[in-house]
Amino acid sequence: MRRTTAITVACMTAAALTVTACGRGAETEGSSAGQTGAAVSTGAATGTITVWAMGAEGEKLPELAKEFEAANPGVKINVTAIPWDAAHDKFTTAITANKTPDVAMVGTTWMGEFAGLDALDPTPSQIDKSVFFEGAQKTTEVGGTSYGIPWYVETRVLFYRSDLAKKAGYDAAPTDQAGLKEMAKAMQTKAGAKWGIGLQAGGTGSWQTLMPFAWSNGADLTKDDGKAYNFDSPEILEATKYYQSYFTDGISNKTAPATPTTEPDFASGSVPMFISGPWMMSAVEKVGGEGFKDKYNVAPIPAGSAGSSSFVGGSNLAVFKNTQNRDTSWKFVQWLADPKVQAKWYTMSTDLPSVKSAWEDPALKVDEKLAVFGKQLETAKAPPSFATWEQVVNSFDTELEKVTKTGADPAAALKTVQQQADSIGTGQ
Repeated sequence: MRRTTAITVACMTAAALTVTACGRGAETEGSSAGQTGAAVSTGAATGTITVWAMGAEGEKLPELAKEFEAANPGVKINVTAIPWDAAHDKFTTAITANKTPDVAMVGTTWMGEFAGLDALDPTPSQIDKSVFFEGAQKTTEVGGTSYGIPWYVETRVLFYRSDLAKKAGYDAAPTDQAGLKEMAKAMQTKAGAKWGIGLQAGGTGSWQTLMPFAWSNGADLTKDDGKAYNFDSPEILEATKYYQSYFTDGISNKTAPATPTTEPDFASGSVPMFISGPWMMSAVEKVGGEGFKDKYNVAPIPAGSAGSSSFVGGSNLAVFKNTQNRDTSWKFVQWLADPKVQAKWYTMSTDLPSVKSAWEDPALKVDEKLAVFGKQLETAKAPPSFATWEQVVNSFDTELEKVTKTGADPAAALKTVQQQADSIGTGQ
């Protein structure tokens, strides 16, 4: 999101993507794992395409799309904004009825399901996958085949009140997991915080807070060459025990409200640390008021035995198989991954670029806090793109709630998750 630069897809020279093949094949190359989509023509984009996008992205994308239309006379991009809470059902209904859009913003954890329904078009071979953050690129891959591109990314890091940290005896955030727990406790005993760190005690999405600790221990959510779930591994067990200890030791609140009060608690200092994504910077600064941005800082997830890792999220862009204008659909997707366009989109939406080179843009480079997210993205990981992930992860969250709120045995909880995952299967 930045200054607008007209870019014609017909002669796109972006470092991120290059179109080298002419003409579109009648069929995709291959029909099994690892297949590659047919080439996209090098001619000008033509015709009309329909794009679905959710939330704020759906509201802001039409403005950006006008630039693509201006660079490609005669092209029309019709964007439909969809509420997030209705999106999944709308997509599955459209897939069943063969009434999907040409292009859509797709949640990273939906890729396996939609690809499993044979609804998505494989990514053309001329798209250079290496320009994206590796963890983000992996979210587009199902069974060895990439379906679409990462559009924007987010990851989770540690937020901490730097002013209160000094009272607790810390000039910087700790770099390992043991140090994080010590600092959280010191925030209570020396800096007057009610709770040392805010961690989600179960409920939807709590796995996203646990897994950075597990991935930092070297955990892998799959086994058998990536063909099966792997929840009861020693690395995940170690992380779950560590996570549970914050609640059993009274450092984190096991009875925190279902609707989080993260921003006011952080601003008041009652909960001076939490783990979350880049959108929370503006949120806490708004609540904290003038000058609050100088009272907190962010840091990478404290390392485990395998280094520092975190959860990579965001959304992908996919082209549906039944599109009537495949070439223009992919050209629009390619254009949205141009580094200059990605940087401009950041200025419009604060969505972080998935293309690594876009982070060299001045608008991102000058922000020291934002740079921490960029560094974390280099090692961030995503869950497997299994069609059943959404169903299985609900079980994971349920068991985590028992572990954190009632003190349930972590090993028994993970065994239950594994048994349920084995029963459900991967859907591959």
